[in-house]
Amino acid sequence: MAEHVRVAVVGSGFGGLGAAVRLRREGITDFVVLERSDSVGGTWRDNSYPGCACDVPSHLYSFSFAPNPDWPRTFSGQEHIRAYLEHVTDVFRLRPHLRFGAEVQRMTWDAQELRWDIETSGGRYFADVVVSATGPLSDPKIPDIPGLDTFPGKVFHSARWDHDHDLTGRRVAMVGTGASAIQIVPAIQPQVERLTLFQRTPPWVMPRVDRSISGAERALHRALPFTTQLRRGLLWGIRELQVQAFTKHPDQLGLVEKLARQNMARAIKDPALRAKLTPDYRIGCKRILLSSSYYPALTRPNVDVVTGGLSEVRGSTLVAADGSEAEADVIVFGTGFHVTDMPIAERVVGADGRTLAESWKDGMEALRGASAAGFPNWMTIIGPNTGLGNSSMILMIESQLNYMADYLRQLDVLGGRAALDARPSAVHAWNRRVQDRMRRTVWNTGGCTSWYLDSNGRNTTIWPGTTGEFRRATRRVDLAEYEVLRAPALKDDDRRDGKRDDRTDDKKDEVTA
Repeated sequence: MAEHVRVAVVGSGFGGLGAAVRLRREGITDFVVLERSDSVGGTWRDNSYPGCACDVPSHLYSFSFAPNPDWPRTFSGQEHIRAYLEHVTDVFRLRPHLRFGAEVQRMTWDAQELRWDIETSGGRYFADVVVSATGPLSDPKIPDIPGLDTFPGKVFHSARWDHDHDLTGRRVAMVGTGASAIQIVPAIQPQVERLTLFQRTPPWVMPRVDRSISGAERALHRALPFTTQLRRGLLWGIRELQVQAFTKHPDQLGLVEKLARQNMARAIKDPALRAKLTPDYRIGCKRILLSSSYYPALTRPNVDVVTGGLSEVRGSTLVAADGSEAEADVIVFGTGFHVTDMPIAERVVGADGRTLAESWKDGMEALRGASAAGFPNWMTIIGPNTGLGNSSMILMIESQLNYMADYLRQLDVLGGRAALDARPSAVHAWNRRVQDRMRRTVWNTGGCTSWYLDSNGRNTTIWPGTTGEFRRATRRVDLAEYEVLRAPALKDDDRRDGKRDDRTDDKKDEVTA
């Protein structure tokens, strides 16, 4: 038998748990959090590879409503962030709402009942509103490499690390040079026999100024909570001041690029290796990576850097694009995620019978990063053009939670059985403004190909402004940007049979009381 709830939240990472907390703070308890795994944490549960840590300072990479005075380091490791999310789950009493082992297989809009029919691996649900918080970093992407199926050794993605497979004394191939790879390489280099790094595009890497947070600092934050907020505010302000260099004046990033070159030169003395590791695009076009151990690890005698990327596998022999070969016992893919082609979009069926993937076939777009036209009462957290290139995504998530809260308030004010469907004209107008601003950003002009861009070369991932701007843009729902839908009137036969929606009558009484 299906469970009917007011709100179904999909995913229990930062976005899903944040939505659950906000619902409770708004006085809404009739909701569930659908999670395909057996625990909370999202990407911080899935990514447990050696060396996994955040590249955003701890006090900024946490909820403003749940400050943590006890972060152990200025940049926290995966285990600390996951523990923080478990703590948030307990403090805000979210566990009764969690439904583990409930992967969404299909969700379909029912225009007659004005609700979503959700089929999951753990049962069926009806929901008046869906908040999709699956996140862009949830489904790993492994490239289609010819001959990969002939490899006799172990193959896994960095986000699905096989902790039962010991790498000691093994010949390991690391494919990719993104944020995960630059943490994995120095973590495993001392234990493996040989490490071959298949690099398609070198990243810009700045030093990671990480340290332990002293006991005195933590005691101060516990005794005087405002000092935690002050620290967070300073970290936020610095990053807000940096935004214009990324969005309006990419030429100002030249100084940062010079510092990155100096960082490389200090660690890499071999001119040939330095040439391999030097990017040919403007710094900031891809995410600037932070590590003080990546470059030193690449100079070790058991490490080889192969340019051009992995192009073919012939048994245990890996062939690079330049024709060079390497033997391997293990292949680790650090090749990112399905960001602009999220699998969840294939499973969401809107008002006209089309899936979200079909609606987004020419590129993702959503009103204020939240609402897609033709998908009533469906919202996404970390939706199109809400990503950041230099700050904390928690800031963007909290802004979208403000929007979600006002969305639900507007439905209450409308009363009865109602739904809001973003007008196509409003969605297109918002997206046009975003893309107009995107044209001069470093992400579009920096000369690189990044995961920020979709298959059409359009940046549908990054927000081209400050987090403050986005917060102001999502503070309130403008009903003029939505079409208000009402449930079809009951037929006379249904009225005589006494058929009615008790929940609707209760809501009408609640609104008029």
